[in-house]
Amino acid sequence: MTRCRLPWLVLLLVLPATALAQPALPSLNTSATPPEKLLSSRAVALFDYRLTEKELAEFQRGFQRIGIDAIAYFGLDMVTAGKDPMKAYAAYFEERQVAFLLLLEKGPYGYRFTATSFNHKPTLVDAGQPAWQVSQPVLNDLLTNMLQDAWRAQKKANYLVNDFPETDIVVDVVKGRRQEFYAIDLRVDNLAVPKFGDENIDKALEQFFTQNYPLKYQLVEAGSDEQELRRKGFLYVLCYVHTRGEAAKEVLGYDMSKGEKSYASITYPEGQLQLKILPKDEVIYKFYFRHIENGNIFLGTKWDADTNWLEALRNHIMAFKQEAKIN
Repeated sequence: MTRCRLPWLVLLLVLPATALAQPALPSLNTSATPPEKLLSSRAVALFDYRLTEKELAEFQRGFQRIGIDAIAYFGLDMVTAGKDPMKAYAAYFEERQVAFLLLLEKGPYGYRFTATSFNHKPTLVDAGQPAWQVSQPVLNDLLTNMLQDAWRAQKKANYLVNDFPETDIVVDVVKGRRQEFYAIDLRVDNLAVPKFGDENIDKALEQFFTQNYPLKYQLVEAGSDEQELRRKGFLYVLCYVHTRGEAAKEVLGYDMSKGEKSYASITYPEGQLQLKILPKDEVIYKFYFRHIENGNIFLGTKWDADTNWLEALRNHIMAFKQEAKIN
């Protein structure tokens, strides 16, 4: 197996920063060989937000012809926006008996399709796992190549494939109540602060909390089991999403009916409250507190996202301290 090889594909991957979402899926080992049982199993499509409704419909018609049963379509940068979204979507995929993930990407130099197994875990895929990948400048050529590769490798068994892409399925990321205020109980309750897993970033995280958070907290290892944290006395955990502002708002359940092109975010340069206007496609961090036991999330009374993780964290903690009247 090999990694991405085509010279033009390198250019396809040089997308604007607004395309990126974290935590991103890990690198896959790609080849021109379709995964076994793809044409007899269920799949979900995770699509680039740049793809139009017309292009998604063209993908689905191609899947129908090939025999790929894409039962639902979700925005890739919504699914991978953070650990809470990935866990929620993984549970949905498990419930629907999904076997494969289809990544649909679009860049200035064309299209890319990747099919790989769903690993039945919140990480969705494992680093280095096999994947079938096809790239072409023209979408119809991409679908033609996919048809040829697939039918050379296996027999079509999916005949009841949807005519149109199912893009309106809603997966609820919030398992408890969604609250647009701050977690005032943290004045007495213990907060778990997961590390990022990067030494330098974790040092900055520790320094920030030492200097700015006078309440009970403790840094915990990235990926710590939350039930074990609860047994140790933690009631809340610090969480975040990292994706485009529009995707972040949708994932966290904000009203999307206004169709705003930008969002006003509160910031605290030199400790003074100011507003910062961020385009909806700007990649941002948005922090929030989640109650470990009941799943309630506390987003804050105002949008406090920022493009830098430390500034976004500062915005949220400063606003929380003002709301709770904490010096």
